[in-house]
Amino acid sequence: MTTIDYSVWDHIEVSDDEDDTHPNIDTPSLFRWRHQARVERMEAFQKQGEELEKNLAESRKKLQEAQKKVQELSLKSTEEAKQQLVKAQEEEKRLKKEERNCEKKVDEYHREEKKMPWNVDTLSKEGFSKSVLNVKPEVKEETEEEKEEKHKSFVEKYEKQIKHFGMLRRWDDSQKYLSDNPHLVCEETANYLVIMCIDLEVEEKHALMEQVAHQTIVMQFILELAKSLKVDPRGCFRQFFAKIKTADQQYQDAFNDELESFKERVRGRAKIRIEKAMKEYEEEERQKRLGPGGLDPVEVYDSLPVEMQKCFDEKDIQLLQDVISKMDPTEAKIHMKRCIDSGLWGAELSDG
Repeated sequence: MTTIDYSVWDHIEVSDDEDDTHPNIDTPSLFRWRHQARVERMEAFQKQGEELEKNLAESRKKLQEAQKKVQELSLKSTEEAKQQLVKAQEEEKRLKKEERNCEKKVDEYHREEKKMPWNVDTLSKEGFSKSVLNVKPEVKEETEEEKEEKHKSFVEKYEKQIKHFGMLRRWDDSQKYLSDNPHLVCEETANYLVIMCIDLEVEEKHALMEQVAHQTIVMQFILELAKSLKVDPRGCFRQFFAKIKTADQQYQDAFNDELESFKERVRGRAKIRIEKAMKEYEEEERQKRLGPGGLDPVEVYDSLPVEMQKCFDEKDIQLLQDVISKMDPTEAKIHMKRCIDSGLWGAELSDG
């Protein structure tokens, strides 16, 4: 079974603005969380099948031994042998029933196995031939710094072409564009498309995000196919398009399933980024509002009794003095000090 390694996506950075400061984002999680759960389910299912086959083999072995014992005892005529034969026949009957149950469970397992949906781990196992592909040579593992520099230089050189690919819709158009620009068939393109999807979702360009997401999964499937076949992705993208364009419903469903899951994770990542930006904006505004004593006038106003709030709403000093005179002196002193420290006293009432 193919195991997908999304660690190559770890160096991706997502920009929140147009400057050179790019806060890091855990882009692999967009695929890894769901993929890991699927791999674990597949491994558990496979282990279940192995256990059922093992139980069936053991059951058959015990039955053979019991049948052999029945044959041996049936040749003896002693009273003791007859008693042992009855017990042996009962055991044989029990083991036959056990064997049938094991066979039934194995048959059910294989039926379930055939029903299992295809996914990115399984769909590259059928329909592709290594014989027409160039084997990818072993390459030296890159450091994180080398990956970042490679990604940056690649994007600077091919950003316009990557964006063009991201906007294509038809299989034939995508295949032709990659045939004309085979250098785009690489991790760097996939990385950039992920970033592009999140940026579009943050900008609320939902339809465009879904379009680019489709092309992101196209590139991801090509890369995973290359990895499973141990070939250069530039040498197998045509095989991917040949397969997907003539795919049966099961194959197409697997692709669409991956696409929908990816779009959901993009939406989740965009939501987190928006919430973070809003919190940062609100904190900046709060810092601007702070009064001479370091308190936020909005927070102080919200904490005041309704009668005092009305005084500030109407900018009425006399009304404020009347309200304070009726309050507990200690409580009134605390409220007025907070009003002064937050700037409410000077900012709101000096204009009245």
